[in-house]
This record gives sequence, structure tokens and C-alpha cells, in this order.
Amino acid sequence: MTDRPDPVVRPASPRLVGRVEDLAYIRSFLGNADVQGAALLLSGEAGVGKSAVLDAVARDAARRGVRVLRAAGVQFEADISYAGLNQLLVPLFDEFGRLDNPHRDALRVAVGIGSGPPPDRLLTSTAVLLLVRLLAAETPLLVVVDDLPWLDRATNSVLGFVARRLVGSRIGFLAASRTGSDSFFEAGGLTEHRLGPLDGAASAELLALAHPDVSPAVRRRIVAEAHGNPLALMELPVALSSEQRATLAALPTVLPLTERLQSLFASRVAELPPSSRELLLLAALDGTGDLAAIEAAAAGRAGADDLAPAERGRLVSVSAGNRRLAFRHPLIGSAVVELATAAERRRAHRALAAVLGDQLERRAWHLGEAATGPDETVAALLEETARRRLRRGDALGAVTALTRAAGLSPGPADESRRLAEAAYVGVDSSGELADASRLLAGARLVHPDTGQQSLHAAAAAAFLLLNTDGDIATAYRLLVGAIEAGDHGFDASDPALVEALHLLVLLCWYAGEPALWRPLFAFVDRLTPAPPDLLWVATRTFGDPARTGPEALPRLAELIAAVGDDPTLVVRVGTASVFPDRLGDFRWATRRLIEQGRAGTAPVRRYLGALMHLGLDYIHLGRWDDVARLAAEGLGLCESHDYRFYAWYFQYMEAVVAASRGEAETAYALTEEIVRWATPRGVLGARFFACHARALAALGAGDVETAYQQACELNPPGTVAPYVPIAMWSALDLVEAAVRSGRAEEAAAHAAAVRASAMAELSPRLELLVLACEALTRTGEESLALFRRALSLPGLDQWPFDTARVRLFHGERLRRLRATAEARDQLTRALDAFQRLGARPWLTRTAAELRASGLAAPSDARPKPGALTAQERQIATLAATGLTNKQIAERLLLSHRTIGTHLYQIYPKLGITSRAALRDALAGLDADRGDD
Repeated sequence: MTDRPDPVVRPASPRLVGRVEDLAYIRSFLGNADVQGAALLLSGEAGVGKSAVLDAVARDAARRGVRVLRAAGVQFEADISYAGLNQLLVPLFDEFGRLDNPHRDALRVAVGIGSGPPPDRLLTSTAVLLLVRLLAAETPLLVVVDDLPWLDRATNSVLGFVARRLVGSRIGFLAASRTGSDSFFEAGGLTEHRLGPLDGAASAELLALAHPDVSPAVRRRIVAEAHGNPLALMELPVALSSEQRATLAALPTVLPLTERLQSLFASRVAELPPSSRELLLLAALDGTGDLAAIEAAAAGRAGADDLAPAERGRLVSVSAGNRRLAFRHPLIGSAVVELATAAERRRAHRALAAVLGDQLERRAWHLGEAATGPDETVAALLEETARRRLRRGDALGAVTALTRAAGLSPGPADESRRLAEAAYVGVDSSGELADASRLLAGARLVHPDTGQQSLHAAAAAAFLLLNTDGDIATAYRLLVGAIEAGDHGFDASDPALVEALHLLVLLCWYAGEPALWRPLFAFVDRLTPAPPDLLWVATRTFGDPARTGPEALPRLAELIAAVGDDPTLVVRVGTASVFPDRLGDFRWATRRLIEQGRAGTAPVRRYLGALMHLGLDYIHLGRWDDVARLAAEGLGLCESHDYRFYAWYFQYMEAVVAASRGEAETAYALTEEIVRWATPRGVLGARFFACHARALAALGAGDVETAYQQACELNPPGTVAPYVPIAMWSALDLVEAAVRSGRAEEAAAHAAAVRASAMAELSPRLELLVLACEALTRTGEESLALFRRALSLPGLDQWPFDTARVRLFHGERLRRLRATAEARDQLTRALDAFQRLGARPWLTRTAAELRASGLAAPSDARPKPGALTAQERQIATLAATGLTNKQIAERLLLSHRTIGTHLYQIYPKLGITSRAALRDALAGLDADRGDD
């Protein structure tokens, strides 16, 4: 049996997670000066945190100088009259003398410090009321009572009497009771506040605070099982083994309970007849609530009628219409499983597997749970289950199935292989890098030669290396070596080989070195009978599209038409579509994947990929405010899941929008971060993107010399740099900078190079850039003809910034050739587009051209920044100092996701696109206030 060492549990925070609104309501109710005396009943299910709320209210009252009296019901004292009253009034024994003799004596006898016959109930109740009113006249008083149902009957009667007679006093009364529990407390006429379960975000936050050692994947499972019950969130991890908490071992179908949770949920289950408990056990292990399947698994030993005792005990509900069974709380199902013996659980799993013959995944899982030792047949079924789950985007489910399959593998090689694949799925899709690292370590421990024998292990190791050290060269060598040494025979149907090659495409691209692509192309050419379409297309459209992209476009169109909803397919087709400008052809799928990511139902890395692709798409569409929000969201995701490698993508998105809007300093700061991170790691691909943003920023600032140098960094004039596809996007920047800096020869050479490339065949936008480059390097009517041809291409309205730049160039040429009317038309259209985009430098330049043509240009009425709320201002100020979302969250006692959400809203209000621009924007806000 696996040992269960004590997990890391942090002490409870004095701040109650997820209870801000409840506490505000209670404090407002009890502290309302207009009421002057109030009583409130707090109700909620067992473990929902009623006691914690009472503690918080009591602490707060004591800090405000309120005297607090407390009592709590105790089960073994429930039959002792006035036991609860004794507990409540112990601090006041010395004050009894302030009452008249009859009331004093009655009270002394009731609480057991005086002798005499049992006092009259009304006399005792009145005595308590008089005493607390006397005390409250001097100091406000709060009476706090927990677990009303366990208080003795006499105390309940007295408290009910007092609680209904507090108006006009300075006494607050707050008591808690479990929902559905019987009590002798008479609550008629009193206000009740129901304490509900925590929401998903608060549940995750509480669990992370209490159990920092638990894997994020396991936390999500616990959050789902606990249904917002704080006690369950605190206790469920305690019942797991250290391997289960770290995802090195699969979690059971139903999570085990600690003794504390069992005491809450198991007592009523234990009282049920055996037939009822058998049905509930089958229902708990089945998990679907399908009564027909549950009865079939019971095989005549029990039927639906045997559920009646469980229904009467409010353990389950049964819907007659659709014949579904539902537990009143998920932990009731856990209690049922906990009370069953191991043999009973295995028998139930086998019975369920027997009636699920047509449902491979569920049958495989039940067989796995029923197994008592290694079983390759069941392990293979679970491995296939993992494949199916991964195709649906359930990466965490795939990891779980592979981990369980590894545990059932008879041979160490198969166990290691399956653990390695689980690790690869973890790094490639689920976003659980720490878990993946542990799984990979486990695979190597089981079979030390895993690194040489398993492509999944090599791919996982390469990915982890990439995201920790960012060491491209080592990751590349590791993966190429594993592919060369593998025994796959270059079989195109080998999933591990295909996955490794997809990763190798990315590594080659990140590195930005043409020589690194040669082994990849050799591997792809050796695939038999033929490379998979998506892999082949990606090597053509993502590697060197200016030369090889057009030949792949027909197959890319077929892939786009069949993209479906597989998250991996959506992102990989997106990768192949970036440089041929085809992201818009399946934008709906990318958006849907992002929504699934936000809802927590899509793999994290795929979610990141979708954010990247939609952000790049929106840059070209001119939806720059949306780009800023997507970039902030992506950076927050990188931070929260420790995907450090991918932050540069989102910094580039922020930088290119800042550059386009004339925020040159912001663009330079962001690109400096990219370059400083990428250079020592050999990530030249990131450096090239930074050069693009810098060149654009320099052009906007009128610094054509810097613009030229930056454009030449990624693409020397006279050639389209091989395997640097971003060079296509910067081609017009290079030619413009060369022309404006007097380098006519270099400009002409580069225009000829882009014309000789395949750029123009990839998309109308890229053809627009090619023709504009040529037009800028020609003179007279030849130049104008090329501009007209460029601006007559189809669909240019969807590329507003690029199109407006070409209209500006065209207008400038027309004005110099004294075609004034035509020049004004082009310049006016360009000015309208730049104004809508907020592209300030180009707007200013276009307005100057219009004025030179004799037409008064409208003044640039840039929208003023919107007002920030007090909390938004506080968050913006902290973010401007360089604090991360997590650090800000800790200071403000909020979740890091809440901070990210606020920042998405703050950027557009300030008219900025990135975190780097916050300091200047806030300074500008203060200056505007001073002017006012």
C-alpha cells in the first residue's frame, strides 16, 4: 500500500477566500444603525464554512470594541438542559448580581451555579434578555452561536426568545445551522442568510493556498469533486498519496475521504440496507447517473425500489422522467465508496464494465479499476482511451489514462513508454509542466534508457528544456538524435514520430538558422508511405513560405475546410496559416478554442496558441485594442502556468501595435525585453520579430536610418532571407527606409528580390506589399501604374493599415507629379483609415501631405483616456512598478486572474497596448488632472 505522508498544508488565512460579499452583507445587517438590534440566521450545507464566517464576524466585532459572547452546540451535551446557555454566559457569571433576585436566582440555577428547583422557562428567558440588555447599554454586544441543532432544547428556547426581542438594543445575534437539520430553535420572523458554495475561482484559490504541493491537474479534479465545499477542498488532498498529489499515480474514480469528511457524509449511508448501498456504490462508480445501467450492473440483486431509503434520507434524488440518479452532494458518493470494501469496489467495477461493452473509454476505465495486478490487455485499452481523449482536447484525461495504463503495464519498457507519453502530453497540451517533469523522471526511473528508446520522452525533455532554460540548441540536438536513433522505421503512421517532427518544425523556426532545417526535411522525405498532409504543409508554409509556400496552398485549403474542433488540429493548421494569411479562413475555430480555454475546457498550450494566432490575425485586421487584450491575456497565462518561453510572442504583439500607434518608446522597451531574453538562448526567431517591430517604430518616429538598420537585421537588401518568414512582413519597411534614406540602389535590389520570390502568390496582402515595394523604386507613370495595380487587388479593406500605407505612398507620388485631385482622394482615404486605427505618426504625415495639396486636413481628435476606477488605478500603479500579476494579487488580496481581467480593461481606457506603457500613461493622466 502506498504511504501517505502528511501533505504540505498552509495555515488558514485570516482572509476568508470567496466570502467578501457574504461578510459584507452580515456586517451591514448587524451593524445597521437604523435597526438597533438585529438577529440573523446563517444556514448552509455541512462543511460550507459557516464556522469560519462566524469566526471572521466575531473577530471583526471584537476589533471594533464590541463584546462578543459565543457558544456552540456539542452533540454529547444535547440532552443536558441549559448546557449551551452555561457555555454562552460563563464570562458573565459575575454580572448576574445586577439582576433582581428572582431573575438572578433563576439564571444561576439554570446554568448550574445555584441550587433550587428547576426555574420556569419564561423566567429564565427574561433573565437572559434583561442581562444582555443591561450590558449592551454600556458596550455593544454580539451573541454568536454555532451548530444550533446540537444545542439542548432549553437553550434553543431561551435563545429564540431573546433573538426576537432585540429591536431597540445594541445587541446583534448571529447563529448558524446546517441546511435541512431539525432544531428546537424557533426561527419564526428572523432573517436567514444562506451561505452557498464557493465559486470555481475561489475554490481554486483556497485549494492552492492550503495545499501548495498538490499538482494543478489534481487541484482541478478536487475543485470539481468538492463543488465549492471549503471543508472538502481542505480535506480531500489529505486522503491522497504523495504520488497521487503529484500525478505520478492515477487518481481513483471516486476520491477517498478523510475521517473528518466521513463523519459528515458517511453516517447516513451506513444506516441504509445492503441493497440500497449496492445501488449507490454502482451509481458512485458509474458517475453518469444512468439508472438503467446501474440496475443492469446490479443483475437482479437490487432495483430502483431499493433506492427509496436513500431518497427519504435526502442522500439522492431520482428523476422518473429520464431515469437519472443524482447525489445530493458529490461527497455522498465518495462516502459510499469509502464505506465499501476493496472487494466490493472491484466487483462493482467489473459489473459496470460488463454492461458497457459498446463504450470503450468507460469500459476500459472500469476494467482498470477492477484490476488487481499488471494486465497488458487493460493497459492497452486505457492507452487507446488516452488517444481518444486527446483528440477531443481532454489532455488532462489523456494524462490520467496513460498514467493508469503505465501502472498496469507488466513490463518496465511499456510502463516507461506510457509514462513518457503522459509527460509529453502534459508539456505539449495540458500546461502542467511540473507534473510532466515528474512523470518523465518516473519514466526514467522505471527504465533508465527511456531517453534513447522513447521519442515521447525525448520530445517531453526537449520541451521542458526549451521552457526552463530556453536552450534551443540542446533541445534540437536531443530531439534530432532521438529521431535518428529510433526504431520507428520512419513509419508515417507512428504517432510518436509525427509528434516529434511537429516539435522539430517549431525548434527549427525558433532557432532561425537555415542549416537546422536540412535534417528535418530529410526525415520528412523518408516517411513512408508519405508524410501526413499537415506536417508536410507546415514545413512549406511555416519554414520558408517565400519560396515553398505556394505549392502547399491547395492542401492547406483542404486542411482548413476540415479543421473541426480538435484543439491540436486547430492550432497546427493555424501555424501553417500564419504566413500565407489564411488565419481568417477559420477564425471561428480559433475563437471557439479561446472561449474553451477561458472556460477551462481546452488544453492550456492550445489556448495559448489560439491567442497567438488570433492576435496576429487582428494585427493585420487593424483590431489593435483587441490585440492588446489578447496579449495581456496571453502574458497572464504564461505567468500563471510558467510557460516562460512563449511570453515573447505576446510582447511582440504589444510592440507592433505600439509601433503602429507611434508609441516608439514602449515598442523599444518591449523589443529590448525580447532581445535580452532571446539572444543568450539562441532564439533568433524571436529576435527577428523584435527587429520587425523596431523598424516599424523607427519609421513612425521618422528615424529612417534606424528603421533601415533594423529591417536589414532580419533581411539584407537584395534577398528574401531564407527561413525567416517575418522578413516578408518587413519588406515594405526596408524598401521605404532605403528610399527615404537615399539608398535607391538597395531599395531597387530588394524590390526585385521580393518580386522574384513567391510572396505575391501567397495572399493579396503580400502581393500588395510586393507591388508597393516595386512602385516605391520606380518613377513617373510606371510607379503610378504599379500603385494602381496594387490598390485594385481584391479584399484590401480587411488589411486597413497596410492598405492605408500604400495609399499614403501613392498620394505622395501623385502630389509630386501634380495629379492633385487624385492625390487628395488617396490621401483622404488613407487619413480616414489611420484615424480609425489611431496610427498617429502616419496620420500626422498624411495630414501634412493633404495640407501640401491645398486641402485643409481635419485636426487629429485622439480620444481622451477613459477614467479609471479607484481599484483600477491601484492595480495600474502597481503594475507600472514592474510587479507581476501574482505579486499584485497578493498585495490586494485578489486572485491573479482578477488582476489580469482588470488590466485587459485598463489598457484601452488609457489608450495603450501594453504593460510597458503604463508608467507614461499614468503620468499623462496626472498631468491632465493638473490642467483641469
